[in-house]
Amino acid sequence: MLTLTILLLSLIALAIFKKKISPPALPERRQLTQAFWGLCAVSLVLGMITQPKIVYQGALTGLNLWWNIVFPSLLPFFIVSEILLSLGIVNFMGVLLEPVMRPLFNVPGTGSFVLAVGYTSGYPIGAMITAKLRAQRLCTRAEAERLMAFTNNSSPLFMLVAVSVGMFNNPQLGPVIAIAHYAANLTLGFLLRFYGRNDPEVINLPVSRESNLKRAFAEMFAVYQKDRRTLGKILSDAVRSAVFNLLNIGGFIILFAVLIQLLTAAGFIHFLAQKLSLILTPFGFSEAILPALASGIIEMTIGAKLAAEAAAPLQQQVLTVSMILAWSGLSIHAQAASMIAETDIRMLPFVLTRVAHAILSAAYTCVLFNLLSPATGVFSVREFNELYRNFSLWSGLPLTLVIFGLTTGFMLLAAAILHLFTSFRLIFFRIR
Repeated sequence: MLTLTILLLSLIALAIFKKKISPPALPERRQLTQAFWGLCAVSLVLGMITQPKIVYQGALTGLNLWWNIVFPSLLPFFIVSEILLSLGIVNFMGVLLEPVMRPLFNVPGTGSFVLAVGYTSGYPIGAMITAKLRAQRLCTRAEAERLMAFTNNSSPLFMLVAVSVGMFNNPQLGPVIAIAHYAANLTLGFLLRFYGRNDPEVINLPVSRESNLKRAFAEMFAVYQKDRRTLGKILSDAVRSAVFNLLNIGGFIILFAVLIQLLTAAGFIHFLAQKLSLILTPFGFSEAILPALASGIIEMTIGAKLAAEAAAPLQQQVLTVSMILAWSGLSIHAQAASMIAETDIRMLPFVLTRVAHAILSAAYTCVLFNLLSPATGVFSVREFNELYRNFSLWSGLPLTLVIFGLTTGFMLLAAAILHLFTSFRLIFFRIR
């Protein structure tokens, strides 16, 4: 079983970090890679045959997670993003918000749409839209890697409802976890503006004497006229693409839910928790919280649920959940990798920034927890399990869309204010 564990982990790592081998590459290396993949696939099949009950339970857990939480969280945003890209609205926002996004995060104005969607929906839609921007050459590779690094977040409804209410039964924990999560990612965005500053690839907006507002409308109309699809066709394609992407994500979720069940049965999660104890115990972490952290390295939701159930102090539970949500799990990493597979965007910056996000999120959580001092929950473990089993985010769809609308509206308002300020300043100087 230990051999199976090692092979399964290698399979996960290769699925995320595998790079394309160019034709001049050594044939032996390619043969070894193919042989290893084949051995991993055979080992996975053997594990499924020998542990059918564990595989079934894992698949059922993944399916429930996908249908009740992931599907309702992402479906409207996948559809809306496809429609807005086709209609040129993203290009419109890009021209208007270039003066805002470039100084703050050193990304093009089109990154504002990725920011708005990523901070209101959840993984991995930020990676998907970033890949589309890169495919349309609306950003450079370095800019795309910056965008991926700080616009992939956990869903606000997942943190405010699923985690705080469904897992902890304590709504007061929601703001602590969410603020720390977003503040850490925005901090990364500010710091990453220096990443790839010497990038030789540059995509500049065309020079024009017209105002930003006129150029924004001109860009939007040009994109729509170039598309040449009717509105009905655009809507149909958007729904089809959204469902296809969500099915792809569901496959990853179910696969990793099965993997974590097999790894737990093989004793690897316990083994990893022991190794983590060597690093975290000196910092005061309870031994009871480490299996949850080890599980969260592979699958975020399962790890967060185990952390909420662990017999550890509340602050350590919340701290662990913040780290798990920031790291997001190898399952999310694999989903992000699948979204950018057809582009030249690299995964290594994304993975490294997830580590930094986990550290920053933990630090912010400590500060906020001590400032707010949220009370503990009041339900028993049995009541908690029943509540979480029946939990679903389908009822939260309208609220999610309202948050997205407010976020987008705020960004456009900021762009309008900046545009008016620039116009008045030019008029003032002309009068002088």
